[in-house]
Amino acid sequence: MQIQQFVIKYLNTCQILPVHQILIILRTWNNLIKLKILLVFLIIIFGCRKSDNPLDLILNSNIPEIKKIKNNFSNHEIQILYSSIQRDSLGKPTFKEFSYNLDKNYYYYPASTVKLPIAILAIQKINYLIDKGFEISINTPFIIIDLEKDLMMFEKYSNNQNEVLSVANCIKKIFLYSDNECYNYLFDFLGRDEINYQLEKKGLNNTRIYHKFLSNSDNVNSSEFLFISNGDTIYKQNSIKSNLNKSNTNLKSVLKGKKFLLKGKLVNSPFDFSFKNQISITDLNNILKRIIFPENFKKEERFDLHQSDYNFLKYWMSRTSIEDNKSSIVNRDKYWDSYSKFFIYGDKKGEMNDNIRISNKVGMAYGTLTDVAYVRDKINNIEFMLTATILVNDNKTFNDDIYEYESKGIPFLSALGRQVLKLERNKLTFD
Repeated sequence: MQIQQFVIKYLNTCQILPVHQILIILRTWNNLIKLKILLVFLIIIFGCRKSDNPLDLILNSNIPEIKKIKNNFSNHEIQILYSSIQRDSLGKPTFKEFSYNLDKNYYYYPASTVKLPIAILAIQKINYLIDKGFEISINTPFIIIDLEKDLMMFEKYSNNQNEVLSVANCIKKIFLYSDNECYNYLFDFLGRDEINYQLEKKGLNNTRIYHKFLSNSDNVNSSEFLFISNGDTIYKQNSIKSNLNKSNTNLKSVLKGKKFLLKGKLVNSPFDFSFKNQISITDLNNILKRIIFPENFKKEERFDLHQSDYNFLKYWMSRTSIEDNKSSIVNRDKYWDSYSKFFIYGDKKGEMNDNIRISNKVGMAYGTLTDVAYVRDKINNIEFMLTATILVNDNKTFNDDIYEYESKGIPFLSALGRQVLKLERNKLTFD
């Protein structure tokens, strides 16, 4: 700009410049042109360079299940967190994380994935009661007394411990086929305030669990619990009242869609998720990571569990929905092997490979599909963590039960899992 002004100034005054000044101007102008060409060249070179993020490679692929979603990623509110795991000669794991569209402040509905922390906290509470001197365990049967309905809930005693209502059996049902009643029982056993206090205490600051999975349920006052051993009550828990007064209004996209159904009537306004359960993808990943790799967290960040508790959780998280059917826990006509496994096998039935174990928890509601998983390929000595969520609600209407779970959502998550497994098997590095 200064050179141009200099030239114009002398042209206007009709003065003839000395030859050496003209040469300086031309040389400077020529260098500027070369610099511009170099900058354009660098932009082309680096702009075309392939991304080091394997998720970009996967999402930009022509795989049909992914391509179907790729045309409009923004409408599907996808968030992904992938951790590639390597171990040193001593077996100590290191994690290299890759993410797509990760935003702890962007709301998605976690659905049944909230059952994962509830299951963990229920075992932790049993441990606290043991420390206080109660002769209790996760296998101790309990009875629930609903004071408002004057109702007692229990399962008949039998010689088969799998048919007794207990914390252990509730957790089994939660992981085998995402039982809502068992989640509700454990929610009441813990109490809403204690749930959120314990999660925050462990450093999970982007998680809020507000409600049970039951229409018009009382999320403020819990039922009473009686834990029974040999016909005697060994622990009684009175109703717990919640004072929690928080919401998701500080998050983005808590108002979703354009319409929703309420008691059979269509309401022409967005659906409000301000008081729905919330877990960021990072928190969800780290809850599972605290179970699979507790040693990677500070003591105060870990859940207060024993090794037997970790083993119990990992075992049942890794089961398929038709495994360990020692009683009436699983209805084989209603559930299949990949019923609770979206990644890799979610769009396939009867094809799960025992050499690939997936320890996970899925969620599916309000058009939102989420899976948090630790995947281990025993044959190829591969392990990784993968957490992802996707919204499939083409008509932008909530609560109408018209969602593209089978045609879009589950195939996408399945393909995503398969491609990550393929990358790991090819031993690709992204350093």
